[in-house]
Amino acid sequence: MAFQLNCSNLRYSSFMSIRSTKSALLFLLLSLFSMLGFSPDLEARHIIGGEFTYECIGTDTVNGIVTYRFVLKVYRDCYGGGADFDNPAEIGIYEQLSDGTYRHIRVPGNNPIRVSLGSVSRIDPNDANPCVIVPPSVCVEEGVYIFEYPLPIIDGNYVIAYQRCCRNNTIFNILEPWDAGAAYTVDITPESQRTCNNSPVFNNFPPIVICVNEELEFDHSATDAEGDQLVYEFCAPLIGGGPLGTATNPGNSRGCDGVIPNPVFCPPPYDNVRFVIPNYSATNPLGGPTPLTIDPNTGMIRGTPTQSGQFVVGVCVKEYRNGRLIGSLRRDFQFNVTTCTQTVYAELASDSIAGGQKFVINSCGSNTVLFKNLSYDERFIQNYKWIFDINGQQEVFTERDVEVTFPGLGSYTGTMILNEGLPCSDTALISVNVYPEIEADFDFTYDTCIAGPVSFQDLSFTGSGTLTSWNWNFENSGRASAQSPQFRFPDPGNKRVVLQVRDVNNCVDTAVRNVNWFPVPPLIIIEPSTSVDCAPAEISFKNLSSPIDETYDIKWEFGDGGTSDEISPTYIYEDPGVYSINIEITSPIGCYTDAFFPNRITVEESPFADFSYTPEQPDGFNPTVQFYDESVNAASWQWIINDKDVLFGRNPSYTFPDTGVQKIELIVFHPSGCPDTAIQYIDVVPKATYFLPNAFTPNGDGKNDVFVGAGSLIGVKGFELTIWNRWGEMVFQTNDPQEGWNGRVNNSGTLSPNGVYPVIVKYIGPRGEPISLQGFATLIR
Repeated sequence: MAFQLNCSNLRYSSFMSIRSTKSALLFLLLSLFSMLGFSPDLEARHIIGGEFTYECIGTDTVNGIVTYRFVLKVYRDCYGGGADFDNPAEIGIYEQLSDGTYRHIRVPGNNPIRVSLGSVSRIDPNDANPCVIVPPSVCVEEGVYIFEYPLPIIDGNYVIAYQRCCRNNTIFNILEPWDAGAAYTVDITPESQRTCNNSPVFNNFPPIVICVNEELEFDHSATDAEGDQLVYEFCAPLIGGGPLGTATNPGNSRGCDGVIPNPVFCPPPYDNVRFVIPNYSATNPLGGPTPLTIDPNTGMIRGTPTQSGQFVVGVCVKEYRNGRLIGSLRRDFQFNVTTCTQTVYAELASDSIAGGQKFVINSCGSNTVLFKNLSYDERFIQNYKWIFDINGQQEVFTERDVEVTFPGLGSYTGTMILNEGLPCSDTALISVNVYPEIEADFDFTYDTCIAGPVSFQDLSFTGSGTLTSWNWNFENSGRASAQSPQFRFPDPGNKRVVLQVRDVNNCVDTAVRNVNWFPVPPLIIIEPSTSVDCAPAEISFKNLSSPIDETYDIKWEFGDGGTSDEISPTYIYEDPGVYSINIEITSPIGCYTDAFFPNRITVEESPFADFSYTPEQPDGFNPTVQFYDESVNAASWQWIINDKDVLFGRNPSYTFPDTGVQKIELIVFHPSGCPDTAIQYIDVVPKATYFLPNAFTPNGDGKNDVFVGAGSLIGVKGFELTIWNRWGEMVFQTNDPQEGWNGRVNNSGTLSPNGVYPVIVKYIGPRGEPISLQGFATLIR
């Protein structure tokens, strides 16, 4: 983990205010980081531990194959600034050869096994020690990879390994941790293969944070499914991978020194991490004159860390059956050692805090006081003790919240103690003032139906004789501090009014009353969207009268028999005319008002647009169209051709520059200015023409030497002209309307004799219609 590792478990002073305590906590946290040499390094690595286990899920005795389910767990610092979990992770499986070396098992393509990340979860910080507070910046994530693989039963060991760089920069006990990766392995012996053995599985994850100079006792035991004997020991974590291949440290990124080594080329055995000697070693990973110990039979780790910092620790488990070693399991992890102190804080609900942590409680009008305990953290509080001095006698209570009855008006003192007699303890001093009664009260008057201000009269009382402040809240729409204010609500409703009063003893009381405020508007104001429109006229009426809302009964009369009960309606006048508006408003409590608006809306007559045209079927040869207005009540005309050309006048003409469907839009205007629109579409039909001569004289005199047709073939497709002799033989063919026959066979063969030759012409017209023409070509030489 990076600089977040060192917990700021710093004790608040018993007489420090809560706000200053939290500021001091942040200052001391940063100071502790600085003293330990931790800094928020953006290049920080992330790996803090991992382990490999396996489960045998079946043996194929015929083919000598055993299948395992492997589980790889990798632990990383959430906030270390390093890479996320590999996805997929590259796993290597190696078999031991007769000479004791290992080689990678060839999978298709001689590639490593690639395993997708199965799950990611956060490890809860250690809360077993009541003197440890783990800061929120300390975070460990566990990534789990699970895969199954069949292995042939062999006479040698298998090693399953995952390698990845790099560890946290701030680790104390190994050399150059920022360049040291990790290798997580598990061995499967021949005996384990033959017996379908399962590896042990660790029961608990080590505490994330442990305390300096405080005894550590952690159960690092494992469970074995077959009940084999397990022997525990500290061992050196393994190195796997290095920093090469990065942008700042180039090299062979796929070599064994790469950030993600290629398992194919990086078989075991793997080197141990290099401890900073002589201060640290595999068997003394935390240093100090008295090393940690691990019970070889139970896996219990005990000892007292003597210095703060971050330390890599390795634990190995050897599995024996009938005195024979059949497997081993290795885990490495990171201990984060810091100063641990107070975790419980004495607090209670109070009116004020005096002198640091002296809680002042004022009781106004009651001798019985309920003390609400806000002390934390409740997980670490084992007992409570309250002591009150009442008339020289001590009264003691042991509940978390207590209720105490005092003999009368006056001041009293007390103490609350958390965890009396335990290391984690805290104390709060209490001052109780029993004051005379205070009672808030008020009344109000207003004219029910007039939208004016409401007058409020303060009727509050205090036994002290002097009120010092009044705080009025009018339905969260306004406030006042006068003793007896006036207030006009901005909108109607059943209004909740709150009065809080305070006296010279700082006693406070609150009174709440509802004001049923539903007056009618002093003036009715309407705003139509327009006052003059054309029939049919759709007009929106905006009601600007105030106060009104949906609870009011509103009736509109629009002058043509139509009505509405909406606050701001929209109404359609179908017929021309001048209309008066009447509106009546009745509040929920029966207040009434009305208003009449004479001749408020004028609806003008609208024209009716229509037209005809000639010819009824214009075409490409006759594209000029004459328009004839047939509108009613029109005084002016505007013609829009295809949304671009504009004509004026009643009966204009227009020559279309192209064939096809044409949009004609006529807008006419009534003398009042009201418009109407008519739209029609005219199809200007494209046409093609083609004519054949009846004779030609191919005698070379330059006159009428070629038989060729003429006409307009715009838009024509598939043109074909053929000429035939009297025996049914085709003597000429062309697809080019401009090409003619010169009297020779296909214009290059022998001369054709004088005579009459049938001619056939075929083509597809502009609208896709097939055209066929027949004629004769008389050849005269």
